[in-house]
Amino acid sequence: MATPHSVLETATPRDYLGGDAFIEVGDGAVRALARELRRQDSDDVPFAKAAFEWVRDQVAHSYDAQDPRVTLTAGEVLEQRVGLCYAKSHLLAALLRSEGIPTGLCYQRLAHGDGHVLHGLVAIYLENAWHRQDPRGNKEGVDAQFSLDSEQLAWRVDRSLGEVDYPQLFISPTQCVIDTLRDVTDVLAIYDSGLPTEL
Repeated sequence: MATPHSVLETATPRDYLGGDAFIEVGDGAVRALARELRRQDSDDVPFAKAAFEWVRDQVAHSYDAQDPRVTLTAGEVLEQRVGLCYAKSHLLAALLRSEGIPTGLCYQRLAHGDGHVLHGLVAIYLENAWHRQDPRGNKEGVDAQFSLDSEQLAWRVDRSLGEVDYPQLFISPTQCVIDTLRDVTDVLAIYDSGLPTEL
């Protein structure tokens, strides 16, 4: 199923193939992993599923692992094998884009403690439609799966709690994510009260 009411940042899916300082499409290690995953199946859908599952399962979520290291760029995430949802999404986007699959960044606003937190995921353009996928990482109560038929994300939005599925598909990470993580030295120190709360 396509992302509901998605609003592209630009006019065409092909604009979601480029890289930047965070979605490092040209990073040598990122490209090598993408080629390795692509060799397992040359078709786009199986490759996208393999890339999704690799990032979901092989890169620990910082909070789940209680790992204070801060990663933001695709290369950092791949090298250190840890990151928040945003960072894991940056790596997945870089892997997919490097193999010609348009991938946008998207966000949810979720209830968290006494407030809200911005959650990052991706939307992948396959079979002529955008499909949101959430590489956050599974744990008890979280079962995100790759699917083009129906969304199987880590979290379902509950509007009664003030949660939001933002419809925008971004080419680059939103500025609030960059600003929050750029100068942080311990990601666990900001997890409960210092992460972005909305776009």
